[in-house]
Amino acid sequence: MRAHLHSLALDPKLLAIGLGGGLLSGLLGVGGGIVMVPLLVLWAAYSQRDAHAISLGAIIPISIAGIATYGVAGEVRYWQALGLAAGSIVGARIGAELLARIDERLLKIVFGTFLVGVAVLMGARG
Repeated sequence: MRAHLHSLALDPKLLAIGLGGGLLSGLLGVGGGIVMVPLLVLWAAYSQRDAHAISLGAIIPISIAGIATYGVAGEVRYWQALGLAAGSIVGARIGAELLARIDERLLKIVFGTFLVGVAVLMGARG
């Protein structure tokens, strides 16, 4: 029984990655893909595909916490958020299907290229 309970304990690395992802999500509006996926791959030794899937599973709780905090302050723009959500639901479904089929190496290249592209665009617009 004790071994079974131990196997249910949360991994400290996952807690730390979640803390960092949640912190940056609340502060910057990013967290899952940009923070958690690289840390899950590089620090926690998950495969690229598993890291994406785990990060997707964390999005709802992260969003609820952010909505609650911003909502209390009256900062959530619900109509615009609804528009984003409608498109995101369709896009996430298509993306998750692609994630299940894409080659692991190609996934790493696409993800890394995306991160570099976002960094360049954000730096250029800063």
